[in-house]
Amino acid sequence: MRKRISLLAACGVAALGLAAAPAHAADPAFTLAGPAEIGLRPHPGQNGGAPQKTSVEFRLVNDTAAAFDRQSTFTIDLGGLKGIADVALAKQQGSDCTLTEAAVTCKRPGLWKGETTVVGLDLRAAQSSRAGATADLTVTGRAEGATFKAATTKVRVGGPDLVLERAALKEEQKPGDRQNLSIVFANQGTESVRGVVLEMRTTHGIDLLEQYDNCTYSEDTGAGRPLNTGWSTVQCLLEGEYEPGSVYGVDGSLTLKAAPHAFSDIVTYAVYADGHQPKAGAASKKPAGGKKLAVHKRAAAGASAQSVDLDPWNNLQEFDFRTKNSADLVAWPVAVAGAAGETVRADFGFRNNGPAWVANLRSRESVARTDIVLPAGTKATRVPAECEGVNADGTAREQALGAPRYFCSTGHVVGEREKYSYPFELKIEQVVANAAGSVSVGQGTPQGTKGQPWDPSHANDKASVVIGTKDGGASPSPTATASATASPTATASSSATPTSTTSTSGITPNGGLAATGSSAGPLALGGAVLVAAGGGLVLAFRRKTGTHA
Repeated sequence: MRKRISLLAACGVAALGLAAAPAHAADPAFTLAGPAEIGLRPHPGQNGGAPQKTSVEFRLVNDTAAAFDRQSTFTIDLGGLKGIADVALAKQQGSDCTLTEAAVTCKRPGLWKGETTVVGLDLRAAQSSRAGATADLTVTGRAEGATFKAATTKVRVGGPDLVLERAALKEEQKPGDRQNLSIVFANQGTESVRGVVLEMRTTHGIDLLEQYDNCTYSEDTGAGRPLNTGWSTVQCLLEGEYEPGSVYGVDGSLTLKAAPHAFSDIVTYAVYADGHQPKAGAASKKPAGGKKLAVHKRAAAGASAQSVDLDPWNNLQEFDFRTKNSADLVAWPVAVAGAAGETVRADFGFRNNGPAWVANLRSRESVARTDIVLPAGTKATRVPAECEGVNADGTAREQALGAPRYFCSTGHVVGEREKYSYPFELKIEQVVANAAGSVSVGQGTPQGTKGQPWDPSHANDKASVVIGTKDGGASPSPTATASATASPTATASSSATPTSTTSTSGITPNGGLAATGSSAGPLALGGAVLVAAGGGLVLAFRRKTGTHA
């Protein structure tokens, strides 16, 4: 009996031990990715030469919680391409790859988090290939302790090739100018296209006047992203069959108008086979005014199509406009009051009195710098992320807090009638009689700032910063170096972000600042979720996909 009890007890202890043992986490799973389909220009190439190459890239997505530190091997079977396409490794491979007639093999010592290029291939139609022939390229992966989801790209010889003609637009313009956007495109491929989507995208300073029932209209805006940083998008479905070797023109006016705030703007326009166009905005609108944008067939000789290939880049054209306009940046004066040892808030910054918005759309560089010189006796204890502490002569220093001077940057867009406010917290270490600092705005230089070439009034680029006492002690009054245009008062700013209102500064009864700005909504991170896996919590971020110029 004792033996039976002991045996049962032992079994129970073992069972408890098994139950208490930690579960092993599942092997990480990685996803391989590539284009769904690519087309090859038939052999021979243009004017009887070699066919132009088409590139394909396979990538790996590691959206697990950590990097994978074991060697992985990736293989692409080339057997199906025999007689259809010739293959070469693309230059600057990120992996250790070898190419034979039968396969491509690549090895990686580890897999970082995020997206990684596995292999790039250059394909050309083989001499014996025929239009319409297809084959699959499938990339697979293997590694000890991991699983991989394969990716397949269909390779097709021939296909449609929409090529868009460049419109004759004037680069230089004035606010209110109008130009017609003429759309002419050809199908330079070997197969017809059933249905074409015309897409037109404009930045904040360009308006497309007409609206058609077969078009949708949307704005690229979101939380924390004001309208003037996004694009307006129009997509028009042009029904019908578009034959190889034919040229087509769009009937109906497409008028581009420079807005009163236009300055430096971009227009892009493109044609896509229906179903292959970029996804339209979620809040797109469709008018019902009774007008439709139509298409007519033109003589082939009228086309000025660029290159004859199946590269989608020749579906799209871009045009940069420069509008003769100005934007007046005005620094506002600041005054704070407090006793020695007290910490007070001060909002430094400037407003754009317009009329133009200013945007560095290509370089995405900061539009302007705000140069803040603090009065003697004060020390910054909290500064915005957009500001860096410098020495009194403008040279770099390591510590941001406690600097005598600060350089603050904007983003790549400053909207018309927009205000940039930089909230500081300052400790009044001692009240120094007649101590004064300054705030100025303009183009950044090693010494500080200088007037922007498009700013018509540099006299109001600089204003004073003063510290007063609560007991009514003598202190200089805050003044701008020149009179600034009056503007409506804004609500108090809680972050260094642009707002669409303006104000001036002054001393409040409680020793703080008058309202000098307003806070914009925070940038949405999006896609952050907690996933329970293997008894632990893993923070996973959804990868952002898709973008535009």
